[in-house]
Order: sequence, then structure tokens, then C-alpha cells
Amino acid sequence: MTPFINDHFLLQNHSAQRLYHEYAANEPIFDYHCHLVPQDLANNRQYKNLFEIWLEGDHYKWRAMRLHGTEERYCTGDAEPFEKFKAFAATVPHTLRNPLYHWTHLELARYFDIQELLNAESAPHIWENANAQLANESHSTWGILDKFQVKFIGTTDDPTDSLEHHQALSSSACPAKVAPSFRPDKAFFAENIDTWNAYMDNLSEVSGTQIQSLDDLKAALKSRIDFFDSVGCKASDHGLLRCPNRIADDSEANASFTKARNGDALSNDELEGYVGNLLASLGEQYSEKGWVMQLHLGALRNVNTALYEQLGTDIGCDSITDELQIPSLAKLLGELSSRNGLPKTILYNLNPTENYTFATMCGNFFEAGLKGKVHFGTGWWFCDQWEGMNWQINALSNLGLLSHFLGMLTDSRSLMSYPRHEYFRRLLCQLLGSDMEQGVIPNDFNLVGGMVKNICYSNASNYFNH
Repeated sequence: MTPFINDHFLLQNHSAQRLYHEYAANEPIFDYHCHLVPQDLANNRQYKNLFEIWLEGDHYKWRAMRLHGTEERYCTGDAEPFEKFKAFAATVPHTLRNPLYHWTHLELARYFDIQELLNAESAPHIWENANAQLANESHSTWGILDKFQVKFIGTTDDPTDSLEHHQALSSSACPAKVAPSFRPDKAFFAENIDTWNAYMDNLSEVSGTQIQSLDDLKAALKSRIDFFDSVGCKASDHGLLRCPNRIADDSEANASFTKARNGDALSNDELEGYVGNLLASLGEQYSEKGWVMQLHLGALRNVNTALYEQLGTDIGCDSITDELQIPSLAKLLGELSSRNGLPKTILYNLNPTENYTFATMCGNFFEAGLKGKVHFGTGWWFCDQWEGMNWQINALSNLGLLSHFLGMLTDSRSLMSYPRHEYFRRLLCQLLGSDMEQGVIPNDFNLVGGMVKNICYSNASNYFNH
């Protein structure tokens, strides 16, 4: 019987199959946004078992397990690693038509050549088989990066991070170039005054700048931007519910900053103005450095209050928001453009009903000689699956230039996620192959296949000046 994960998985016609196998499959990977742990990369971590490399910290799996009625101790609790794996394995058959079903079996096939379907009965054998392979050098962190031809990794790093592991990586034998990405979200989130002030104190210590005014904060962040740049940073990243709806002038924003630094809560309007001022200032600095600014917009985070208070963030209890995005996004990008300080920018939209509005926003800003000043990023988080990514590609195709698309990224905490690039490439080739067979685009493999190759790797590599 033909295995579920076979050569033509998801490829439903001859043109799609040829596009994938001749043009997409062998392209290297440029993973410009992820949440891999720099220490694991620097230490060439050798994972002990499938739990460590596959389930540890993966809120996608926790979410599915909870929906199946699994006790929390098997997700984030104190159950033994094999017990957690068995609980996940028992959930997998119930994930049919959820992307987890595809990802799970694609990852087992590509990392361990395991073609069995994962379920409660197959779990013990798969656990033993995979764990035995994980002990080999080929399955060390660097071995995996080499196997999947990962050429670049952009991690996600707070301005207060020491970047010691990135510095170690720069002179190591790691097969991928690993660069930090500057994510200063904690400098914005002044809703919780105590937490925000504690962060300001920490940033003061790390930067060597006493932060008592907004100018002090900007100076401290600039010093960290300079430091990140010296370690090879090529991008910033911001995870925001939405862009701020107004940009206060320096005087007003400083007054709001001082108020918060003194421990007094800001009104919503004061907070909006402060965040807008700071974000615009940072955008100008990114432009000066030649960095790419990434904006991840539309996530309503930590919805389950009880579990958030117990476990904290990134536990799989977040949602897509229907918050209005475009007016505030237009305000930020327009302001930066008027200052001649708009950096290269990637917009990630979480609410697919906004795909067309995001795609049209990207076409409003441009620069001679640059293939896309502002890009519409691939479907992410809840949308990095078959339907969501098709929606994003179709919106980009209709309203922009698909040929310049930056392609896929993992946005993952797991080293097991690199087959998501294969999943994306198969999806892309199926979409274009169907167009070719229907006569919607030319039956010209040099033309279409060349575009596929660029989307898989070269476009992103060139955009990030790799």
C-alpha cells in the first residue's frame, strides 16, 4: 500500500509534481523568523527523546490535546515524557483535517523515515525507533540543519539579551548562519505598570543608561540596536494586537512616559500616543541600519485567564482578533515614509478576512531598485495551513506580485518544524500546477519553475541581504 507521506503527497496533477520535484524540493531553507532557542543551536543540542525535540514547548500540540479532553499534566504538567508522548499519540487520529495531522506524519517521515500512522497502538514502537536515531550525530541540532539545508535562521530576542550564544555561533561550525532579531515588545506594554517598570530597570542595567525620560529610553534602545547590529542582526520583530492609532509628539509622549515611570497608570489615549511615538522612532533606526521591520498583527493573547495566571504566556490559549487594523497601520507606515525613515517591512496578518486590505497596503510604499519595499508575509500561526496559506497567496497574487513573495518561515519553537517548508512548497506547486493545467498561466516550466525557486529561497535571501 502506498504510504500516506509519498512522493506525490498533496500534488494532484503532473504539472504540480514536476514543479515540486524539479524546482522546489532541493532549494535550501531561509528561515527568517522563528523561536528556536539560541543556546540549543550554539551547543549543538542532542535531544534525548521525541518529547524533548517534538513536544517540549509546542502549544499547537497542547491546544489539540486539550480539545481532545487530555488532562493538563500531559500537556504542561509533571507527567513523564513518554506519558506525554502517548497522550499526544492518542490525540493524533482525532486531528484529521487539522494541519497537525499532516505536519506530524511529514515530520516522522522526514526526520526518522517512519511511515506508520501515529496513534496509541503505534506510539511505543515509534518512540523507541525515533529515540534510537536521535542518539546519532546525524540527529544533533547541527546534523538536522545540515540535512534540511538550512542556510539562515533568524531567532527572536529581547533587547536585554546578552546574545552570547549568537556570538559563539558566529565562530562555530554550525551549518546555518544564525542571527538575532530585535523584539522590543516589553518596552511598549505599559498596561501593567509594575511589570513595565521592572523591565525599564532591567534595560537600564543592561544598556548602562539610567532611564528616567523617553529620550533615555530611546538612547538605551539605540545602544542595544547598535549591539544587535554588531552581532549580525538583520531584522526587528513586533507582536502587536494592532498598530497604535495615533503618534504623539515628543513632548506629549515624554509626559506619558514620565507618568508611567512614576508608577501611575496611563489612559488608553496616553498609551496609544506613547507607543506610536516609540514605534515610529524605532522604525527610523531600523531604516538606518538596513534592517527589515516585521509586524505580527492581530493576535488576542492569553484569553484563558486562569491558565495564564498559572502558567504564563505562550501556552496555546490565544485567538484571532477582529480588531480594526488598516487605519492604524496606514498611519504608522505613512508617518515613517514622510520622515524618509520607512524600513523594509513585512506585514503578517492573522485575520484572513483582512487579507485583501493588507495586500493593498503593501502596494502603497515602494523604492526604486527594491523588489517590494513592504511585503505581505505568509499566513502565520492559525493561518499557516493549507487553506490559510492558499488564501494569503491568492490575495497577494491578485493585488501584488507573487513572483517577489518571500515564501515560508517556521515561526516555531521546535527543531522538528522544517518540513513545514516542504508543506508550503507542495502547496505552492499544487496551486501553480493546477493553474498551468487549466490554462490560467502559461505551460512554461522555465517561467513558472523559476518563480517557484525564487519564492522558496532566493527572494528572502536577497531581501535580507544574506
